[in-house]
Amino acid sequence: MKGRIFLTGAAGRLGATFAEACAGRDLVAHARTTLDITDPRMVGKAIADAAPGVVINCAAFNDVDGAEQRPTEALAANAFAVRSLARAAEAVGATLVHLSTDFVFDGTATEAYREDDETSPRSTYASSKLLGEWFACEAPGAYVLRVESLFGAPGGWQGRPGSLDAILDGLERGAEVKAFTDRIVSPSYVHDVASAVLHLLETRAPAGVYHCVNSGQATWYEVAEESARLLGVAPRLRPITMETAGLKASRPRFCALANQKLADAGFPMPTWHDSLRRWLTVRSASKARMDASHHG
Repeated sequence: MKGRIFLTGAAGRLGATFAEACAGRDLVAHARTTLDITDPRMVGKAIADAAPGVVINCAAFNDVDGAEQRPTEALAANAFAVRSLARAAEAVGATLVHLSTDFVFDGTATEAYREDDETSPRSTYASSKLLGEWFACEAPGAYVLRVESLFGAPGGWQGRPGSLDAILDGLERGAEVKAFTDRIVSPSYVHDVASAVLHLLETRAPAGVYHCVNSGQATWYEVAEESARLLGVAPRLRPITMETAGLKASRPRFCALANQKLADAGFPMPTWHDSLRRWLTVRSASKARMDASHHG
């Protein structure tokens, strides 16, 4: 893969991971503070000035419940901004990589969704993300990667905690941990996602939509159980269901994704068990270093 990489959403969990993975490469990284992706003229100028070979879009409005109250903001960031990025990428001959979500499906399946399965978004957030996929695919040679239940983070990242962060924090404190027994996911380790994207770009794999999640599926309750086992703690788990959670926006109940297409492109994703173990090892070492520096 040659040329400059233009990255949006660089302050987020996934964007920061890409920035770390691209260290040593020619990288132009933008966060919300340096580029308003909802301004088409600003996007066009920034990409024209950078003249990248690749545009990676990790920026998103990902407040699922908030999108129900602020649909205009969700559509601006998740759909129309992607159209601007796609057009600007095409204008300079860059390859667009856009990150999407499992929410484009309705969650009524009984086996892992494949890339060509019918989409059926059930919330404002989900609809905005599907529109973004369509706009992204208008760019020649674009890659759209659907990820879900992201976990892990680059060193020193201090962003908003995710579902697994909350589970791990509760387990380590010995607190009661609530976990869904009826939401089935394929967790995605951010470092594996970044590696998969760079593999597709470097090998010039066929363009299109890819599912980019760790292999396998589990309920959040099962993920919490495995986390407790790996941490070596006795968990206090409280099973909950989607109905009792009081969530404003509809969420897919079954959202496991099949990633055979990615494997066929030469990048078989590790299992979520393996990736969770690797993340907890990294996380433990990072916490030990922080503790040492505080006491040093």
